[in-house]
Amino acid sequence: MVLTIENILLIGSLLLLVSIIAGKTSYRFGVPTLLLFLTVGMLAGSEGIGGISFNDPKLAQFIGIVSLNFILFSGGLDTSWKAIKPILWQGVALSTLGVFLTAVSLGVFVHLVTDFTLYEGLLLGAIVSSTDAAAVFSILRAKSLGLKKNLRPTLELESGSNDPMAYVLTIAFLGLVLNPEKSVLSVIPLFLQQMILGALFGYLFGRLSKYIINRIRLDFEGLYPVLVIALMFITFSTTDFLGGNGFLANYICAVFLGNHKIIHKRTIMKVFDGLAWLMQIVLFLTLGLLVFPSQIVPYIGIGLVISLFLILIARPLGVFLSLIPFRMKLRRRFYISWVGLRGAVPIVFATYPLLAGIDKADIIFNIVFFISVTSVMIQGTTLSYFAKLLHVAVPEKVKHRNPVDIFLSDKEKTVMLEVDILDHSPVIGKEIVDLDIPDSCVIVMIQREGKYLTPSGSTLLEGGDKLIILTDNTDGVEKVQKCLA
Repeated sequence: MVLTIENILLIGSLLLLVSIIAGKTSYRFGVPTLLLFLTVGMLAGSEGIGGISFNDPKLAQFIGIVSLNFILFSGGLDTSWKAIKPILWQGVALSTLGVFLTAVSLGVFVHLVTDFTLYEGLLLGAIVSSTDAAAVFSILRAKSLGLKKNLRPTLELESGSNDPMAYVLTIAFLGLVLNPEKSVLSVIPLFLQQMILGALFGYLFGRLSKYIINRIRLDFEGLYPVLVIALMFITFSTTDFLGGNGFLANYICAVFLGNHKIIHKRTIMKVFDGLAWLMQIVLFLTLGLLVFPSQIVPYIGIGLVISLFLILIARPLGVFLSLIPFRMKLRRRFYISWVGLRGAVPIVFATYPLLAGIDKADIIFNIVFFISVTSVMIQGTTLSYFAKLLHVAVPEKVKHRNPVDIFLSDKEKTVMLEVDILDHSPVIGKEIVDLDIPDSCVIVMIQREGKYLTPSGSTLLEGGDKLIILTDNTDGVEKVQKCLA
């Protein structure tokens, strides 16, 4: 079937519906959603029952870049600085040095066991060097599995921040494949430029985005997520244009926004959560359509050997060496090593050799696709088993509860207070978003001139206002009173 303007919406919506239903099934039975989405795409493809003809790596790469921006940005918004601060350097080590060591060790192995040149092997290693956060945590949620201490934020930080490193390595080694006369050392300036500029512009655009969001006056709440989408793509495109890593910039920008007060923050985060899911489904479906299963069959043998080496040797080597400076129990290191699922990102990166036209581009793409699928099948279906085997799972009786559960079961601990804004108060004329109110406190209502208002971040305080505030601890009461005095 050839996609046309007349049928693309119908086909797209049907594939989306089938993927959501498949995702619900996978969530219930613990089957990785990534595998289901890819399978739906493959079944709908030219060699499947759908017969949809799609063989456009350039379009697939564009869809992948757009999707990755949404996925990384949404992950950054959800990243709690308080949670990752204690394990910041462990996460950074895993997402940089760990990725590099994984790529190099796998690349050398591929060079030794195949007819790939060293640079071609390193390129393949770089493409599959990053992990997939969506695949990891969809499985953990499906199994209702909690992890001890700081394991979960460590895995979240690594999975959310290691794609930029893999991207830089992919571009660098692809350049070496195209120009084999160059030395490996020639990629160092590119690496430093990409990472330093990416981090710098991410922070600067984060501050600028916060200022724009909180100062612009939009008449409709629904326009704020649209504004953030525009800022997200400006951050990525500008950073990329100036030679930095756009993916890293977007992630850092999102982390900055997610940990500061911005207007309509809840609305923005909910919209991006939905968009991230949509982009994951679209991305996986597109990559499923792009692959030709018959072309993978000849590479199953070598693909399995490379995949097992990645899972059992390259990934653990990268994890253990990068975590040497840190104190961590051995079984936790082993579990981090096992939680190294490869997902859609490596398949997106595998389109770069295709567009560059290198000799082994098709072979690399098919091997990468096979590695991603086997990684999800082998590691994804055993995360719960290994968590219990290594004693890093939280027992059911002490499992952490989510905020809704805590509120419903411990309502007597919630404190409500009323604060009057006096006529001489320094907060008069300020917006709520500019107040230094603790995150544990929420202004739920304002009584003004006998009427009750539901405030937003842009609401200006006036003399005579009475604020009704909820907080989950008594410590917040003193802080609020001091802030509004």
